Amino acid sequence: MTYRSFSASRSRRSGNQFKKYRSNNRGNRGRGAYIDPSKFINKAVAQVDRVEFVPVHKFSDFGFVAEIQTNITNKGLEHPTAIQDGAIKPIMEGRDVIGLANTGTGKTAAFVLPIIQRLKTVQGQKAVLIMAPTRELAVQIDEQFRLFANNMKLYSALCVGGVNMQKQIRDLRRRPQVIIGTPGRLKDLMRQRVLKLEFVTTLVLDEADRMLDMGFLPDIKDIIAELPEERQSLCFSATITPQIQGLLDNMLKDPVTISVRTRETSEHIEQDVVKARSKDEKVRILNELLNDEEFEKVLVFGETKFGVQKLADSLTKAGLPAEAIHGNKSQPQRQRALRNFRDGKVGILVATDVAARGLDIPNVSHVINFDQPNNYEDYVHRIGRTGRAGKTGKALTFIAG
Repeated sequence: MTYRSFSASRSRRSGNQFKKYRSNNRGNRGRGAYIDPSKFINKAVAQVDRVEFVPVHKFSDFGFVAEIQTNITNKGLEHPTAIQDGAIKPIMEGRDVIGLANTGTGKTAAFVLPIIQRLKTVQGQKAVLIMAPTRELAVQIDEQFRLFANNMKLYSALCVGGVNMQKQIRDLRRRPQVIIGTPGRLKDLMRQRVLKLEFVTTLVLDEADRMLDMGFLPDIKDIIAELPEERQSLCFSATITPQIQGLLDNMLKDPVTISVRTRETSEHIEQDVVKARSKDEKVRILNELLNDEEFEKVLVFGETKFGVQKLADSLTKAGLPAEAIHGNKSQPQRQRALRNFRDGKVGILVATDVAARGLDIPNVSHVINFDQPNNYEDYVHRIGRTGRAGKTGKALTFIAG
């Protein structure tokens, strides 16, 4: 059933009222680059048309030590995703790897599992450094590491901004085997001579394209310059731009490339636009949409920290409980908001683009772009929070009308 017929038949509003919000493809410029509104429209392909991935391996085929296999089994996993199927073996063999994959494809486990295996089985494996673009993604990686390394006496230090640095300093002084952090905080800890990288034997760059988009390239280069030349290096990214390629040419040695990237925008995401003539009308329409029973778990994107918080407060006041995440919130506040949304305590999360990459939020039914993104690539990453793991999802973008 298409989004148009679903909305018309099941909405709590009368008749085809929703259709009046739909666009005649006129756009607005906003602060970022102009994006043709037609790129916000896509009819989802039926899942029966999709060629399903058939894994070559089961997790039990990789030869993981018993503790890892137990932790995998306890998580209810039997078959790897495409990126896991292709990347685990070469990483376990010590090869440098480039992993090209869309978000929501399981790439965190694709490098975490073989890294844990090597820490337990390969002599000379001392420390692992994992860099991620956002605090949220770094936290997610740390959670995955702790889950798969349960009862294995392997420890991690999470080094991100927005929280007190003293705990991170204490964690680093305990010599953890795995250090996970954002480039800015890692540089701060290096300046204080608390983070020492001479013992790092494996480097991971996760969401490399996003890190470069966010201006982290100088910090990344400075950090890499302090690492031993003899190391294993892994890079995971959705795209390889010339800038990333230049970084990889100096960072990797004879890498294996695993590419499971699919088309830019998920084929299972129904995309459309909503016309609004003013900010007040946008708010009114958004409230009507969110009152529809179809909108079960909704991620709303706004442009500014102030605007996101104001919108979340407005929705909550209108009887639509919402959480907000943005750069003005502390890390514990952001994690609490994400947890409430993930656990279903609230059905609406309003966010700046800090939430557009790397977050594993299951069963998001809709993504709504209340403010248009700065560029089309950001749009792709925003709507990638829905329609994950082959499920259908829906995305709406407000445009001037």
